[in-house]
Amino acid sequence: MTTKTLEQMSNATNTLHLFEGYGVEMEYMIVDKDTLQVKPITDQLIYDEVGAYVSDVEFGDIAWSNELVLHVVELKTQQPVRTLIGLQHQFQEHVQKINQMLEKHNAMLLPTGAHPLMDPYTDTKLWPHEHNAVYEAYNRIFDCRGHGWANLQSTHLNLPFGNDEEFEKLHAAIRMVLPLIPAIAASSPILDGKISGLLDTRLEVYRNNQQKIPAIAGKVIPEAVFSKKEYEEQILQKMYDAVAPYDQERELQEEFLNSRGAIARFDRNAIEIRLIDIQESPLVDLAVLQAVVAVVQALAAERWVSMADLKHWDENKLSDLLLQVIRTGQETVISDMEFIRSFGHDCSENCTVGELWKHLVKETLNLDEQPEIAYALNVILSRGCLSKRILEALGESPSEKEIRQVYLNLSRCLEFGGVFIPEKPC
Repeated sequence: MTTKTLEQMSNATNTLHLFEGYGVEMEYMIVDKDTLQVKPITDQLIYDEVGAYVSDVEFGDIAWSNELVLHVVELKTQQPVRTLIGLQHQFQEHVQKINQMLEKHNAMLLPTGAHPLMDPYTDTKLWPHEHNAVYEAYNRIFDCRGHGWANLQSTHLNLPFGNDEEFEKLHAAIRMVLPLIPAIAASSPILDGKISGLLDTRLEVYRNNQQKIPAIAGKVIPEAVFSKKEYEEQILQKMYDAVAPYDQERELQEEFLNSRGAIARFDRNAIEIRLIDIQESPLVDLAVLQAVVAVVQALAAERWVSMADLKHWDENKLSDLLLQVIRTGQETVISDMEFIRSFGHDCSENCTVGELWKHLVKETLNLDEQPEIAYALNVILSRGCLSKRILEALGESPSEKEIRQVYLNLSRCLEFGGVFIPEKPC
């Protein structure tokens, strides 16, 4: 994200308080329409629109921007929006606009959290234009020719806070929800043309891509710190100290270096959730976001348990659950009754994460006026996350040709704003 965009976001969010505004960012790959080979032409896309190789293109409510690699483009809200309701339509318009512009390159946008066939060691090209010093620093330290850098697409959700008290509530609530997110958001079951055995392969490579400096990602679940002072001392400064020997130019001594599943952005008074795989269309992305926000709101309001109860959860316990959900999603069994009761779920001994999500959606969301969102969530909770539906469509030992066909079908869902069901065309 460029300095200009940071300033715009900061100016907007510093006047907001808890749940008064939302920032949404969606990342998509650019691929060949026939072969799905990645196409490193994000800079050409931007040039075709504005006649210059710039990092951001602004369209009022929605903007486009570059990312680390040349085959990924990010769509994002230009300013925090007051509601998520209906936001999918604005993103969908830009998806279709970009696809129309890519036609002359025989290219299109591809959804899901990871390309199933990409070879990042040969296909990776970094963004070479303005503001690329940060990308070069990452590449120098970590070598970005890997799935954990070049092949992971996500939806980021920014939630604002107004002061330390609101940060405390928001951070405590978000930490509890993070382990549950892959159960409804995982969309990356295949890597290198093979079924990985994980529903959220993107998160597995994401959490391991900076092992050289463990302080950057920690346990992915953030530590139990609930004030700006504590966060800066226990997370940010330790991270800056750890990267300093590798970063003589100090390009990475910024909050964006933090790679936990949710990161505090005090430069714009927001917490950014990073664990959400991109879905098959903006409709489904917004369905997932609305579910996540509704649960975070309920926890922050102490609907089921007190703030003191939420704050005592250790990142190691929450991380253990996250790792299970990365592998088995909604089928993951939760046996910790204290955790289950934290979400107001009344069960006798244990429950699956899927059962917990059904309870949470029923208890926190009223979707009578949003039938499309209700339908998308119903598909996720009844048929499984997108990874489960992709695997259902592919079978146990899919060929490269079969994988390519399913992902071409997913690209059609993206184009038409649909929900992927294996036996039905989008």
